[in-house]
Amino acid sequence: MSTFKTVMRRILNLPEPRSDKSGKTAATPPAGAPVQQAAASPAAPQQQSAAPATPAPAALQQWADAAARLQAQTPEPARAQQQAAAAGGVKGKQERDVPWQIEDEKSGTQFLVKVGRGALWAVVALAAITGIRSWFWAPEPHKTGPVQVNNGPTYPVQEAQAVAARFARSYLTWDEADPKARAEALTHDLAKGMDPTVGWNTKGKQEVLVAQPGPVSEEKDKRARVRVDVLVNGPASDDKSKPADKDKDKSKDKKDDPKKDDSKSDDKGKDSRQVTGPRWLGLDIPVVYTSGRIVVTGQPGMVGVPQNAPSVPALTVKTADNDFSEKTRSVVEEFFTKYGTGEAESVAAPGASVAALPPGVTLGSLRSWSVEEGSGGDRTGIATVTWQIAGAELEQTYRVKLTRVASAKAERWQVAEIHGGMSS
Repeated sequence: MSTFKTVMRRILNLPEPRSDKSGKTAATPPAGAPVQQAAASPAAPQQQSAAPATPAPAALQQWADAAARLQAQTPEPARAQQQAAAAGGVKGKQERDVPWQIEDEKSGTQFLVKVGRGALWAVVALAAITGIRSWFWAPEPHKTGPVQVNNGPTYPVQEAQAVAARFARSYLTWDEADPKARAEALTHDLAKGMDPTVGWNTKGKQEVLVAQPGPVSEEKDKRARVRVDVLVNGPASDDKSKPADKDKDKSKDKKDDPKKDDSKSDDKGKDSRQVTGPRWLGLDIPVVYTSGRIVVTGQPGMVGVPQNAPSVPALTVKTADNDFSEKTRSVVEEFFTKYGTGEAESVAAPGASVAALPPGVTLGSLRSWSVEEGSGGDRTGIATVTWQIAGAELEQTYRVKLTRVASAKAERWQVAEIHGGMSS
């Protein structure tokens, strides 16, 4: 059996087992042990051959004899080379069994690896420093400004104007024959607990024709001041004596009193202006917004109404196209004629919307018509007309826009828009 093992080891180039002094066969060396020891000990095979061999089977004896003859025919140097080759083959096999191959890194690769490692450690260090700093010094919260929400007007302007206009109408309307009616009307808008007479001495008579609310001046604590212009009709004072009676009284005073200067002093403080018909008055009314509504907080103050308006810059007069104005004059005149009778849309341009004038208005004449210079399918001009209404005649100015309407057979100009006044 040992011969078979020997033959197989020779064929497979396996190392020879070691034998100790007691004659026992040593175990096969581990894979990591050096193989030079087996190759450098030529006495090991001889000791094994000197040991008594167990007879091999007949089938294997032929292989053993062939191996012995082959070994006998091989010279000693050649056999040493074979053993060395076998040892080298075992070493090469062990090296080939390693699952990796060691290679030297290039200088550029090493540099990139070092840079990457440095960057990674820098990130780790920064994260650690930032985290530790936040443990001891908490970051300050971000300060944000107040959120501005557009909720519309801060004061109910329209409601304040409506209340002030109603109060002004009730405040400036009185009749000494029925003082209770004024007090009841004022109670709707006055603050609770106020005197409903609001300073009236229950004398005289006056009526309000128009009450027009104006601007609202907002103040603190939800208070405001509303301007109202009121058209009133009534006598200026309670002095109902006739002018003739006044002259008689003055003549008697002159006879009784020798001093003439006293008559002049009686006229001081009196307004020489005559009151004729309705007149405009202004009121500043104090109000407050409370409990969801507007109420009047006190007595109003009477203020004046401007009698004359300020001057304004003159309008720029553009150059007129006389030929085109004369060509389209009949078109504009026909339009205003139909405009007065409520049939303007019948002569207006397609798609134009022109509301009809009320009944009782008739065109007197087209005083002037001037079209501004220009080109294209739309032209603008200024028309001055006279209207006959309620037995009177009024002259008015309009800004008219003409557009060109073309068909397969003809082309004409028609009115597309109309606006009162010369705005530009």
